[in-house]
Amino acid sequence: MTQEELIISVVRVAGSLLVLRWAFVGGIVAVLVDFSDLFLKNLLDLGGVRDYQEFDKYLDQVYMLAFLAVAMRWRGPARSISIALYLFRLAGFFAFEVTGARGVLLFFPNVFEFWFLFVASLPHWRPGFRFGRRQVAVVMAILLPLKEFQEYVLHEARWLDRFTAVEAVQAIWDWLTP
Repeated sequence: MTQEELIISVVRVAGSLLVLRWAFVGGIVAVLVDFSDLFLKNLLDLGGVRDYQEFDKYLDQVYMLAFLAVAMRWRGPARSISIALYLFRLAGFFAFEVTGARGVLLFFPNVFEFWFLFVASLPHWRPGFRFGRRQVAVVMAILLPLKEFQEYVLHEARWLDRFTAVEAVQAIWDWLTP
């Protein structure tokens, strides 16, 4: 493991742990820290990251397991749907490992991540939310296309592969402030 991979790993693991104390805020931090490795690998020059996609998918398992640990404390549909979505993405992780094809992740979108953040947010804005079939269907009808689009951008179209993270932020800044 290079020094760069070690530093990124420590940051990613540390960023994942906050969710164990503060589900929603910790979840947001974990997702933002997940993206931070793009900046770190662009800014650090300590041996590089040998296979970024594989490295990233293994580190994703850390925050996803932390999310799952929190979700295991939930009851009813919030918990059972979380477990099913986690296992679905885990199957996608294994399929990616076997094939090495990023496109396979389109068939196994990480809806678990968005679902977790949705459920963790409920005490802050909808404490009485009921997990009926209709409500869950509506939530999934919103979350699935959003996550599928993100998976497409990252793994099929690979729009962000053409930029360093710093260049992407600069391009967004230039677009916002012509």
